[in-house]
Amino acid sequence: MKYLFGPVNSRRLGLSLGIDLLPSKICNLNCIYCEVGATTDLTCERKVYVPTEGVIGEIDELLSQKSSKDIDVYTITGTGEPTLHSDIGKIIRYLKKHTGKPVAVLTNGTLLYLKSVRDDLSAADIVIPSLDSARSSSYRKVNRPATCAALDDIIEGLRIFCKNFQGEVWLEILLSQGMNDTPEDINALEGAIKEIQPDRVQLNTVARPPLEKYAIPLSRERMEEIADRLKGVFDGSVDMLVDFEKRSRVNFQPVVISEIIQMLKRRPCTASDICEALNLDRGEIDKALMELEKDNKIRPVIHNGDKYYHFHEFKNN
Repeated sequence: MKYLFGPVNSRRLGLSLGIDLLPSKICNLNCIYCEVGATTDLTCERKVYVPTEGVIGEIDELLSQKSSKDIDVYTITGTGEPTLHSDIGKIIRYLKKHTGKPVAVLTNGTLLYLKSVRDDLSAADIVIPSLDSARSSSYRKVNRPATCAALDDIIEGLRIFCKNFQGEVWLEILLSQGMNDTPEDINALEGAIKEIQPDRVQLNTVARPPLEKYAIPLSRERMEEIADRLKGVFDGSVDMLVDFEKRSRVNFQPVVISEIIQMLKRRPCTASDICEALNLDRGEIDKALMELEKDNKIRPVIHNGDKYYHFHEFKNN
């Protein structure tokens, strides 16, 4: 399929079927830590970026298969910012009507100051927006935004959305050493979270190979220190997404090469990541990755001592 991928075992959501609403790489941010790569079309324009009927057609095709009953959640995401797709609300409502399962949206949160975007996302069950900094200088350094909105407008959009949204909002904060983790940054985040009042705050750091080499992860001790700071400023919980426990896996699935490629097109992964996400046997995935690397379809990159695989579009001269 072109727009649907997975399902994968998500650390947060269970068995998640991904829906990608953007060609690579259209976004209104060019984050230093992005695992997908540099933004090639830095834009604030909302429009139909992929054919909505094509997405709905793939949803219908999936729902005709018995395996769709095992899916826990449908997750709208993208290689860029999914709320730039102006039909996102239509797709969310179609999923709600025809699947009977929860719908989650992963977004950078920058467009929630627009009422049209808040209305589009209102039918979802879980919205996971980002706010990596509540200081304009750090926001510009880490997220390198297009000129869609001032940071104050973004925070206000998050506040309004949380106040009125009937589902859950899990605010993700990704921290990079020396970029957005100073005492001033954490103080500002405390103030913003107090205003926004999400249901959860989820702390993350640079775990996968980033776009920029100077995007460096925080230590676990520093992450725990910041988590403790944030717990007292709102009514929800604070989770850490790094170093999560692997779930036990049984009843391994057969290796499907197209599923591995679709996964690597959207994010670099280790062999262990792929095994965990697709419930595959490690020996079988090692053989499959070796063949894909030999065929120049993927390439390995070492990051923090771990081998990550990237999708590689090899072209003959």
